[in-house]
Amino acid sequence: MSSASSCSKDGEMRGNVRRRSLLGALGAGLLAPRLLFAQDAKTRTVAVLFAGDSEDDEPSLRPFFAKMARLGWLEGKNVAYDRHSGKGTREFLATMASTAAGREPDLIYATSASIAAAVLKETDSLPVVFATVADPVAAGLVASLAKPGRNATGAYLASGDAFAKRFALVRQALPQVKRMGAVFDRGAPDYRGRRAAHEKAARAAGLALVSAEFTNFEAIAKIFAQFRRDNLIAAEITPSFALIGRRLEVATLAARNDIALIAHRAEWAEAGAVLSYGADVGEAHRRAAQIADRILRGAKPSAIAVQQVRKYELVVNNRVASALGFHIPKAFLQRAHRVIN
Repeated sequence: MSSASSCSKDGEMRGNVRRRSLLGALGAGLLAPRLLFAQDAKTRTVAVLFAGDSEDDEPSLRPFFAKMARLGWLEGKNVAYDRHSGKGTREFLATMASTAAGREPDLIYATSASIAAAVLKETDSLPVVFATVADPVAAGLVASLAKPGRNATGAYLASGDAFAKRFALVRQALPQVKRMGAVFDRGAPDYRGRRAAHEKAARAAGLALVSAEFTNFEAIAKIFAQFRRDNLIAAEITPSFALIGRRLEVATLAARNDIALIAHRAEWAEAGAVLSYGADVGEAHRRAAQIADRILRGAKPSAIAVQQVRKYELVVNNRVASALGFHIPKAFLQRAHRVIN
C-alpha cells in the first residue's frame, strides 16, 4: 500500500472521529436544555401548614400564593400545595408537623413560629420557610437573622415599638378606655418578655393593663367573663398560635361579653376585633414566597437571611365597634389603611 493511500485513510479516520466528536458535542448541547427543562418542569411539592382550618386561613395566605404564581410557580402545573390544618390546638400541632414532614415535600411553609418550631423537631433536612411575629432567634428557629445556619429561614414581622403605638391608637380611637385587659399565651415563644414589654408600654400610654394568662383554649371564655366582671370594655390579644387559629371563636366570646378586641394582625380585625395594628402580614407572605422561590431553585435556607417586615397597617372594624356602642372619631377612621363597615 502506498504511503499516500495510507495517509488518506488516516485522514479520513481522523475526520470521522472529529465529526463524531462534534456531533456528540452538538447532541449533548441539544440534549442538555431538554434535560434541564425536564428537571425544571418537575412538579415541586410545598406543604403549607395553617394554624386553624385551612379554609378559614386560606384567604389570609392569598398574597403568598399570588406571589408564587407571579414568580412562575403555577398550582397544578409545576407546583402542588399540600395543605395541612392545625385546628387551632397544640395537641394537634405535633401531629400536623409530623404528617407534613413525613411526606417529604420539597419545602414546608410554616405560617407561625409555633408551627415552625414543631416542624424543626421533626426534620433537620427539609427546607422550612416561616412567617412569624415572634423573634425567630429568641424562638430558636435560626442562629441569627443574617445567617440562619440551619434548614429554616423566612419573614419576621418585626414588632419594634408597634405595641406601644397600638396602645396610643387605642387612646385615640376609644378615649373612654382607661383600663383594658390583655391575654397572654403561656405557650407562645418569649411570652414572659412580651408580657413585661406590653405592660410597660401600656403604662407609658396612660393605660392600666389587667393581664391574664392561659394554657388551654377553654380558659378564654372564663377570662373574658372575668374581664366583664371587672368592668373592662376592651382587651388586647397578643400573639398566639392557639388564638389566631380560632380567632372567629375568640371574637364571638368577646362580643358576648361586650369587649372590644385589640390585636396585632389584620386577620383579627377581619374576624371581629375593633382595631388591629402591626406589621403587614400580606407583605410577610410575599417575602416568604420570594424566599421559597429561591430555595425551590436550589438555594440553601441556611444561607438566606431572614427578611424583616417593617411596613405597618392599621385596620378598623367599624361595624363591630358600632355594634358594641363605640363611636370612633371620623378623623381616626380616615387615618386607617382599611375600614370594615
